[in-house]
Amino acid sequence: MLAFRVESAIIRANAYIYFPMNLAIIGTGYVGLTTGTCFAEVGHNVICVDNNQKKVEALRQGKMPIYEPDLEDMIVSNVSAGRLAFTTDLNEAVAKSDIIFIAVPTPPHEDGSVDLSFIEAVSHEIADAMRPEYGYRIVVDKSTVPVSTGRKVYEVINRYAGADVDVDVVSNPEFLREGSAVQDLMNPDRVVIGTNSQRAMDMMKRVYQPFNAPIVEVDLASAELIKHAANSFLALKISYINAVSQVCEKSGADVELVAMGIGMDKRISRNFLNAGLGYGGSCFPKDVKGFINISHQLGAPLHLLEEVERINARQLDHFMDRLREKLWVLRNKRIAVWGIAFKQNTDDVRESVAVKLIRRLCEEGAIVSAYDPKAMETGAKALEGCEVNYCDDMYECTRDAEVLVVATEWKQFANANLQRVRELMKLPIIFDGRNVMHGDNATHAGFEYHSIGRKSLYPKEQA
Repeated sequence: MLAFRVESAIIRANAYIYFPMNLAIIGTGYVGLTTGTCFAEVGHNVICVDNNQKKVEALRQGKMPIYEPDLEDMIVSNVSAGRLAFTTDLNEAVAKSDIIFIAVPTPPHEDGSVDLSFIEAVSHEIADAMRPEYGYRIVVDKSTVPVSTGRKVYEVINRYAGADVDVDVVSNPEFLREGSAVQDLMNPDRVVIGTNSQRAMDMMKRVYQPFNAPIVEVDLASAELIKHAANSFLALKISYINAVSQVCEKSGADVELVAMGIGMDKRISRNFLNAGLGYGGSCFPKDVKGFINISHQLGAPLHLLEEVERINARQLDHFMDRLREKLWVLRNKRIAVWGIAFKQNTDDVRESVAVKLIRRLCEEGAIVSAYDPKAMETGAKALEGCEVNYCDDMYECTRDAEVLVVATEWKQFANANLQRVRELMKLPIIFDGRNVMHGDNATHAGFEYHSIGRKSLYPKEQA
């Protein structure tokens, strides 16, 4: 069994001694690229595989397909050090690697079920590439998949590779937050490893040894459920505080103070109790829908998560109602939107609430200008067909606007020069959809300030 490459240099980290391992990552999307790079950063030898030749060539030259803080520098340094390589040759990667991670897309179907065609296709390719003389191999599901997927991957590999191939399948779900993915990978809260093989478990623990993180050792099915259950619970917290925010608006309470009081309970914590326009991105919407679908298939429907989805959808409806209440008719109103990405520190606009907001404003005839520090290009593609004025400067975006909407929680929006914004805008109205600004600062600059779950504030002369 070629578990370790003894000829490689011994790496010391966190008072441990470990041997670098040879790893393959199939798929260079957000998860695969970040995971492979961080594995290389701690000393492993990593081959990242993608079937897109142009993308592979660009990565070899240090050109990034995504924006993620610190990732570009880390890729360049590890390619230079010889620990990180990119290829289109899956056969080569399987031959040279002890552990093969599958990190390909798992997009949702209309009904919320997961499209596993990419997983199945890659499993088949891995099986075709395997040879008995390679020795023991581990295939790892890194993609977010429904329970029982690992068992099906194992069946596909055994069906097409033959009985002489020695292989185990592991579930090792990722828990990355876009915008802080490198930090999350290098300093994980925990690492979940699901397998029914002790040999596979021992090797996987060696992979993660340099991270010095708690290892959650579980069976294959439990690991697959942990990811869906964790993300769905976080989405539940967001929808819960958003529902509370509407109660706060009706009662005159402040959702920030309510969240602080709730979050100080150690059983609950303050994390993910931030009221706003709702959750988006590539994980929460898909994983909530996926878990709902799984629960129905198993005959144990999670109706609670169905309400989580409804609350999330209603939050944007409620925000649009408040805009109409203030402006009466949105047609021909000039509205500046700060933020297109689904969250700060990323260019990802998948399921972005900001994109949905801009699209709805356009559909109602508003004249929309938009700015985002990183998501201008991806946002323009997502909003194809909408007449939007994309601005290169956040302040220029507000020129002659009747309302400024903050739709993404970038720090530079929170720290904006509001006096300068006031001089550029036609009317002094801010709708802070992410509660990133200090209301007192806005009113001091002469703005009428509206947020989520907090009292609307007005300049002293209007109060």
